[in-house]
Amino acid sequence: MRKLLKRLWHEESGMGTVEIVIIVAVLVGVALLFRSQITNFVRVATDKVFDTEIIDESLNVGEPTTPNTK
Repeated sequence: MRKLLKRLWHEESGMGTVEIVIIVAVLVGVALLFRSQITNFVRVATDKVFDTEIIDESLNVGEPTTPNTK
């Protein structure tokens, strides 16, 4: 029995799996801890990427502006 426990203690075949599980758990914990900051960052980044005013401004460059006379 003692030899079996000693052999199990020194066997390292499952260590890679345990390390991956611990890393994933830490990443999930960090993501939950900074959830609001991460969502704000993603929201600002997507707003900048999908901003259509930049496209409209680049299309109107060089066009004369006509005054709105009503």
